[in-house]
Amino acid sequence: MSKSVKSLPYEGLRVVEFAHMVMGPSCGLVLADLGAEVIKVEPPSGDSTRGLLGSGAGFFPLFNRNKKSLTLNLQTPEGREAALQLIDTADVVLENFRPGTMHRLGLDYPTLKNRNPRLVYASLKGFLPGPYEHRTALDEVVQMMGGLAYMTGRPGDPLRAGASVNDIMGGMFGAIGIMAALAQRQHTGMGQLVQSALFENNVFLVAQHIMQYAATGVPASPMPDRVSAWGIYDVFSVTQGEQIFLAVVSDTQWVTFCRALGFDDLLADERLSSNNQRVQARAWLIPVIRERVQGFSRQALSAIFEQEGLPFAPITAPHDLLEDPHLNAAGGFVPVRLTDGPKAGRLAQAALLPLAMNEHRLGLRLQPPHAGEHSYELLSQLGYSGEQIGRLTGSPLPRG
Repeated sequence: MSKSVKSLPYEGLRVVEFAHMVMGPSCGLVLADLGAEVIKVEPPSGDSTRGLLGSGAGFFPLFNRNKKSLTLNLQTPEGREAALQLIDTADVVLENFRPGTMHRLGLDYPTLKNRNPRLVYASLKGFLPGPYEHRTALDEVVQMMGGLAYMTGRPGDPLRAGASVNDIMGGMFGAIGIMAALAQRQHTGMGQLVQSALFENNVFLVAQHIMQYAATGVPASPMPDRVSAWGIYDVFSVTQGEQIFLAVVSDTQWVTFCRALGFDDLLADERLSSNNQRVQARAWLIPVIRERVQGFSRQALSAIFEQEGLPFAPITAPHDLLEDPHLNAAGGFVPVRLTDGPKAGRLAQAALLPLAMNEHRLGLRLQPPHAGEHSYELLSQLGYSGEQIGRLTGSPLPRG
């Protein structure tokens, strides 16, 4: 387990999370890792994310560590009343359900603001208010309509990015908004509504390409078909069928590159003296480089580039990162409990938030919870009896 800071910024902050899938839970994860008490409200059957297959199989254990789980049936008056009693004790509520859902449950911001004007309420949706706000969105939907899939794939073949980038970043921006609202509350004494959305997050991701068009008048080409800004900025095949990304992004690096690999003839070629000349020569230069480096091993090239301070990256599959020496030495992973599915009860390595405070990573305080694991603890604090808890959750006894 990674070392964690002794005191965390949001200790004493209570967050009630009505969220599923990735966007909402990732927002709650940021606050939980920073020390907040995050209470995940799940239906009695448990969050549907717990049972996902394929690419969704890791969602719940990754995004729900350091949280408590309370099961409530929000379709009943008793369940909604219990939720309101819990929210009355909270600083923050966050939700990412379809538009209108929280209003129908009587858990929308205007209703809760009347009960507690200091409440910060974060609503994480597909779209910010506007003509699209009632549409159902997914990460893939906004990648397709927001230009990211166009930029990632080859011309005529749009391709979603290889991770839930908008869900995760949308959750992060939700957390940033919550943090800003909490800071403002210190001055005003009032909470506020914070909104974050997948589509607008995606637009921010491609904003550099929008600005490129504004600056040049030329639409950005998809990344595989783009005109590179650098003479060498490519993936190369080497021995044993392996691949490596190599980059030379300055004239100084070009000299270092040629001397380190023994390419003195290229260094002497006046057609390649500057980066812009090398960009113009890419049509014939890159095939030459490909032929020359294919006899190197990935390990040998990595060693040369690291020694010379040149940019490089072995092409790595996500599961290979579990053996990464840097991540393991620096405490980048923490063992979390798999709560559901055929491997329930086993431990798996989960990546921590990519930040450190006081030279320590933000670690694990609570394992990802079983559904309803903290129901008894939380509801008894609100004054509910064991019998009442049993009616609300289906079990009067604590789990875990």
